[in-house]
Amino acid sequence: MFERLQQIEDRYNEINEMLSDPSVMNDMERFMKLSKEEGDLRDKVALYRKYKEVKEELEATEDMLSENLEKEMEELAKEESSSLRDEKEKMEEEMKLLLLPKDENDDKNIIMEIRGAAGGDEAQLFAGDLFEMYQRYADSQGWKTEVLDANITDIGGYKEVTLMISGQNVYSKLKYENGAHRVQRVPQTESQGRIHTSTATVVVMPEAEEVELDIDEKDIRVDIYHASGAGGQHVNKTASAVRLTHEPTGIVVAMQDQRSQLKNRDKAMKILRARIYDKLQQEAQSEYDAERKSAVGTGDRSERIRTYNFPQNRVSDHRIGLTIQQLDQILSGKLDIIIEALILHEQTQKMEKLQNES
Repeated sequence: MFERLQQIEDRYNEINEMLSDPSVMNDMERFMKLSKEEGDLRDKVALYRKYKEVKEELEATEDMLSENLEKEMEELAKEESSSLRDEKEKMEEEMKLLLLPKDENDDKNIIMEIRGAAGGDEAQLFAGDLFEMYQRYADSQGWKTEVLDANITDIGGYKEVTLMISGQNVYSKLKYENGAHRVQRVPQTESQGRIHTSTATVVVMPEAEEVELDIDEKDIRVDIYHASGAGGQHVNKTASAVRLTHEPTGIVVAMQDQRSQLKNRDKAMKILRARIYDKLQQEAQSEYDAERKSAVGTGDRSERIRTYNFPQNRVSDHRIGLTIQQLDQILSGKLDIIIEALILHEQTQKMEKLQNES
């Protein structure tokens, strides 16, 4: 571990030297790439440097204890030694976590798609509940949410809603939400008071930048047409709706949310890019089944990952066996208790894997 950390510090020093080189500063693409790498290494290097300072202090204190000290000084040295040893051990555990393999998408924004699945109207109402839950959670994290597309039902649910969530490390926390979410409750329309089970699905895709995914414009078929449904006079008079088809993958995105054809095309392109990037990643991950098993929540999206039981105010995450009696709190956006447990579970699995390999 320490050999790896020293290599990281050496690389960090090398990058900082390069970033002050005029030839690098004039090459914006290279400068940005090195700046990102420097940012990725900064926390690791800061912790490692602090660790070396604590280790030196501990060694100096223990050297003092080997000498003949007055009783009062000896007690102080022992107390200092014990405190430094605890700090050193704590930092060693932190460094182990920092060295775990990192998901390259963790610091990205996301595009999230929520759909009502099995259960008709109740499933679509539940999709709306999930949508509001993620909006509240995003607000609590200081993230920005933007609805890209929404298909709202007559009773206020969602057949489908697509939103973009932007901010710091969004994907690192919300990537675990991929899958089928099950709800058990008495529907508003149920006069007999019987509990129904319905499901909604959630897909979380990292936002794909143009530099990461080179899509040939010739591979995209663009269809322009008149929007349909509610929206005023412009619906029939203006050909503002856009449908993009990526012919190599067959992925189709249609957008008619905005009056402007240009805005619809821009939104559709964001979703298309994310879906293509996500498809390529899913295909690559499927070749590494062993690695996929260590990643909570990034596997089969038909998997039922969580149950929300209203009569018992209970939420259960089936992947890690977590059950909490705080459904009302979870739906109000207080998702940290679940997300932190999922992160810890994945870190533990990765740690065990590294130890087995070493």
